[in-house]
Amino acid sequence: MKLSEKRNSNFTPHPETDGPIKAVLVDITELKTRMTQYGNKEEFRLVFETECMDEENDRRFCIWSRGYTPSLNEKAALRKDLKKMMGRELTQLELDEFDLEGLIGHGVKLIIQHEHKDDKTYANISFIAPDKDKALKPSGKYIRVRDRDTEGTEQTEAKAEASGWESVVVHIGKYKGNKLGSVDEAGVAKLIEGWLPKAKAGGKAEDAALVAALTELADILGGDDY
Repeated sequence: MKLSEKRNSNFTPHPETDGPIKAVLVDITELKTRMTQYGNKEEFRLVFETECMDEENDRRFCIWSRGYTPSLNEKAALRKDLKKMMGRELTQLELDEFDLEGLIGHGVKLIIQHEHKDDKTYANISFIAPDKDKALKPSGKYIRVRDRDTEGTEQTEAKAEASGWESVVVHIGKYKGNKLGSVDEAGVAKLIEGWLPKAKAGGKAEDAALVAALTELADILGGDDY
């Protein structure tokens, strides 16, 4: 199993670990449609908060799982990883109906390794197992993605308009004319890393919608605000 945390260049990936560390499941993201070579796929991710401290930001590090399709088929990656997280196979009752929300707060142990590719560093979960000791509790500093707009923090107009980032039409470059939700991960990374900083600095009105959408998407993928 190799779970990859996709991050842009503005953020520090989770440190590598010499062995298993404690972590706790703190979020299950909403389904998002992603374009793949096999067509559109709906995927979600699991978010783990670990015991490793991000001293610079006075919080624990978090790491995002790979994308999962919402399937408990015996060959599905989600079912295999749930078995590793829980330390057992799912029961027939769970296979009939499994509420992932019930796993929020579930303690696990992870081993995290780095992969260097295209001058970027990716933090990968190479091992996952249930924590059978005193499980780690959530710190409370991580805000679930679904709750972030209701925390009472001041929202800019552009941020508010970005709630439907998938439908924002790209107006520049290779993906001009395509909705952001249909752009593949490599294309999104190029827009976030290459175009977004310049567009923010430029402050052009015609760029505002795409800037807001990419900023929100960067947060969802593990950006400023995890």
